[in-house]
Amino acid sequence: MESIANKVAIVGMGCTQFGELWDKDPFDLVVDATYLAFEDAGVGPKDIQAAWVGTQFSANSGLSIAMPLQLQYIPISRVENNCATGIDALRNAAFAVAAKAYDLVLVVGFEKYKDRGYAGTTVGGLPSDHYHPVQRYRPGGAGGPSGYALSATRYFAKYGLSPEQGKTVLAKISVKSHYNGSRNPRAHLRREITLEQALNAPMIAWPLGLFDCCGTSDGAAAAIICRPEDANSFRKDWVTFKGFGISVGAGQGDVTTEYDYTHWEETTRASQQAYQQAGITNPRKQLSLIECHDCFSIAELIAIESMAVSELGKGWQDVEAGTFTQEGEIPVNLSGGLKSFGHPVGASGCRETYEIYKQLQGKAELPSRQLENVDMGLVHNQGGGPGAFQCGVAILGRP
Repeated sequence: MESIANKVAIVGMGCTQFGELWDKDPFDLVVDATYLAFEDAGVGPKDIQAAWVGTQFSANSGLSIAMPLQLQYIPISRVENNCATGIDALRNAAFAVAAKAYDLVLVVGFEKYKDRGYAGTTVGGLPSDHYHPVQRYRPGGAGGPSGYALSATRYFAKYGLSPEQGKTVLAKISVKSHYNGSRNPRAHLRREITLEQALNAPMIAWPLGLFDCCGTSDGAAAAIICRPEDANSFRKDWVTFKGFGISVGAGQGDVTTEYDYTHWEETTRASQQAYQQAGITNPRKQLSLIECHDCFSIAELIAIESMAVSELGKGWQDVEAGTFTQEGEIPVNLSGGLKSFGHPVGASGCRETYEIYKQLQGKAELPSRQLENVDMGLVHNQGGGPGAFQCGVAILGRP
């Protein structure tokens, strides 16, 4: 299988503010993000030959970007793969460019989540995603927090953490995320929290308290991509894809008692695909930073282990050691992650890519957030829940 490494370049990106954007509708978000990307690349709507839009809840066709952007009769595909939608949209567009079907294309990920008309957590998805009757009644089937709470308690038990020790590890992850997000101008929840606040927050599903769970946000992000041989005509500091991985499990965790909730096999398989394409044999040493799908604090911990950045069962020790802070060995969720930046489902993968893109260019929006010597970064974008995931991974780097 041929690698996509160095065959597709990003020459422009844009990202809106994330948050409860009551004064914006979905078209506003699409226009705001896309025109930031247009400006970044120095192009306009008439230059785009094809487009991909990623959204789960806010639209059901390519019209969702054709109308607000006035894209005239070009191919537009709508992509949806639960919370892995953003990376999947980028991947589809990138392979079309690599195949030379198009020279310059647009990818937009967006979600107007706050207008869905409900509060709290629900069980969603199409009937085909929840066909087996066991899933409808298992403890994790009641919504996101309960499924990830099972992962947290199982992780504590398997690796010998007391409930108090385990909850403190998760709280430290949340404190890191909020510290990073508080310094990010586009983040939704720009508020530092203390360890005590995280430990004593209202309980959602034990051991996950309020600050262990990401919020629901509105937002959009967009990218302009082309082939590397054309990239210098748009900008000199373009960024290239080094690898992609997509893995969808068969949902065995919903129907077997052997599933232990402490390892994301879909994340392992998707990251291995991307590592192979990028030539990565030691992700902890070769990656400069990671944007991880931390819908819950425990999700970050298990994903980092599943991507072989930490050894299985030892990720919590890396948390304690500060390995994933900005000053640590390999920063994770320097943007604030889904936890603090926000999680509009269709936008998250593209937004995580935006953070890596800016870091590779040396253009983080605040100088205090910019890392030194950034070579390659990884985006991890995962949907579904423990036992039935869809995972997308992208690796980006310098030309």
